[in-house]
Amino acid sequence: MREPISDQILIAAGSLFYSEGIRAVGIDRIIEEAKVAKATLYRHFPSKDHLVAAYLQDRHDRVIRSLHEVIETAGAPRDQIKLIFERLYERADSPEFRGCAFALAVAEHGDSERVVSAARTHKKIVRDIFRAIVTKTGVWPDRAAAHLSLLYEGALATVAVERDPQAVLIARDCALSAFDAAIHSTKPLEKNGI
Repeated sequence: MREPISDQILIAAGSLFYSEGIRAVGIDRIIEEAKVAKATLYRHFPSKDHLVAAYLQDRHDRVIRSLHEVIETAGAPRDQIKLIFERLYERADSPEFRGCAFALAVAEHGDSERVVSAARTHKKIVRDIFRAIVTKTGVWPDRAAAHLSLLYEGALATVAVERDPQAVLIARDCALSAFDAAIHSTKPLEKNGI
């Protein structure tokens, strides 16, 4: 079964945006890669900004879906955290990996409220996922979630700059240490959540 034209355009644009940069890739290049007419592209995406927004939404959906799959796969919270970083390592251990698509987009388009808002929303939801994992342990989650998400983001940034996926495994070990410390030193939540 053939994919819808809008998906075909989005896949081509997303691949180019991530590998070469949003500013560097023009509409004509996307049309060529997607093998569609200009009118077809504009019928689905009225402007490049709309296409960038769809690209970021697609990236967000894929990352969040992947994180939720980890939560469903691994049982205990500590195992979930470990697996999140190990899945990131698998992605980072690829020559195509350039780091966080949202950080790259903000670096190029920090003046775009749409891009900045998409990036902030994405980062908040990732932090909320870590918070939900930590909450299962019965400890106050905010500080531990902040530590875990910062390690996750730091791993993404370090791999993008250093081109060494081992940074993710170091971040994993730090995340597990931070998680263990939070479990042993944080005040437990009361039964009624107060």
